[in-house]
Amino acid sequence: MAQAGGRETENGIAQVAEGWSLSRLTRPSRLNGANGIRTGADGRIYVAQVAGSRVSAIDPDSGDISTVSAIGGGITAPDDLVFDDEGNLYCTEITLNRVSMLSPNGTSRVLQGDIDTANPITFHRGRLIVGELTMNARIMELDRNGGAPKMLLENIPMVNAFDVGPDGKLYFPAQGANEIWRISLDGGEPEVVTKDLGVPDSVKFHPDGYIVSTQVHSGQVLKIDPRTGEKELLADIGPGLDNVTFVNGRTFVSHITGSIHEITAPGVAKPLVEKGLQWPLGVALAEDGTLFVADGGFNHTIAPGGEIELVGHLFSPNSPGWVRDVVSDGPGSWVVTNAFGSLVRWNPAAQESEVLVSGYDIAMGVARTPAGAYVFTQADPGRVMLLDGGEVRELATGLAVPSCVAVAPDGTIYVSETDGGRVVKIVGGRAETVIDGLGQPEGLAVQGGKLYVIDVKAKALIQTDLSGSGRRVLANWLPVGAPEGLVAPRLGGIGIFCGPMWTITGLAVGPDGTAYIAANGEGSVLALKPDR
Repeated sequence: MAQAGGRETENGIAQVAEGWSLSRLTRPSRLNGANGIRTGADGRIYVAQVAGSRVSAIDPDSGDISTVSAIGGGITAPDDLVFDDEGNLYCTEITLNRVSMLSPNGTSRVLQGDIDTANPITFHRGRLIVGELTMNARIMELDRNGGAPKMLLENIPMVNAFDVGPDGKLYFPAQGANEIWRISLDGGEPEVVTKDLGVPDSVKFHPDGYIVSTQVHSGQVLKIDPRTGEKELLADIGPGLDNVTFVNGRTFVSHITGSIHEITAPGVAKPLVEKGLQWPLGVALAEDGTLFVADGGFNHTIAPGGEIELVGHLFSPNSPGWVRDVVSDGPGSWVVTNAFGSLVRWNPAAQESEVLVSGYDIAMGVARTPAGAYVFTQADPGRVMLLDGGEVRELATGLAVPSCVAVAPDGTIYVSETDGGRVVKIVGGRAETVIDGLGQPEGLAVQGGKLYVIDVKAKALIQTDLSGSGRRVLANWLPVGAPEGLVAPRLGGIGIFCGPMWTITGLAVGPDGTAYIAANGEGSVLALKPDR
């Protein structure tokens, strides 16, 4: 059965220039990831999506998705959510360290703005309770009128999604201890319910009285007896599980990659919404034609003519973390920029990584020079840097959010200056304009004597010669960036786990002239090919 709704479709249908054809290498994803989930009074499953600054509602039978709060809708990077008895929706905005309320009429307001890495939230008999995903976390009750919060417990090793049990106590994952604890809603000392788990990140009570807990590291869904701590495996879906909800006794779990599964029997997990790409971000080609797709915490490759394959994620051994951009560095090896401001050489198959340089907050694009050095950009303070032989030197500064970078065969360095609306080349320590008058230039590539750039605001792929002349639009109405007329927020970090999640719209062009586009508006990868 066809399923309706999902991510924004307002970008329209892409139009391509004569002599070119456009196809998808991956199917669009229906959610911008899937974090906290909660069943509403209408029986639908409400999904918080950090990556998309979006809340969606899903029909648990048909899988139809509708948007509750879109980009610019008053909620930014929601991680968990809960309703009160009046139908107000409360969301933890994890990158902004706050809780906001969305009323049934669509208006929003900040309820509390001093919650470090705000994550779990629940509502019980008029009480709104929130927690922090930090190593010295607090659990507190919020005053819904905006007064000072009431502290219930402090110094917890990372609190995640929690629930009040039939006994009236609050049960929560002490994630840093790999245990589940409980406390009285009046406070007091915590009790350990069970331990030796797979890094629990949610605790929810099934209507029949037992705990269902997702394990973010192991990917298991566990059934736990709250009296004895005895565990039983319900399903194994894979690392990155996030949260749980119930609809008339049916159990649904969310995964960071955007899937929602129903556990229909022990060991059986049926997808209601299939997984997909959250963003995607940078793309790069290896010499053998393998395409690397950076997607934040979950990264993939696509072999020529092949299916997309997950090659590494946040929980893989020696993972480089949240990956933003990428360039090929030889067979099986890639150099990436990450959200911690580092350049990392990564071999996913060998599970090996090496930090090449660090300390460059909001490191954005990366490219390799013909001599084997690496050029990378730093969004703030707007610099272009060169890493050569272990030494870093500044090539240019003062640019308005430089994002992607490309290097011509003669070594000329081109940079998309996103907030400056232009593409520049670096000459003698300064930036010279090559293409101007752009709305939001990001993805950038050089191939066959041509310069390619994605203008995210115009939703267009533009081709020029290397001097910037002979401008030609190869595609319009591409599904990139935020919906028409809206601006995607630049997300902050997530505590100790991830630095600022500023995004890029990646572009790679192969020797045959095929342009590979990170279509982050719909969560897919596109291939624009010249007709031969």
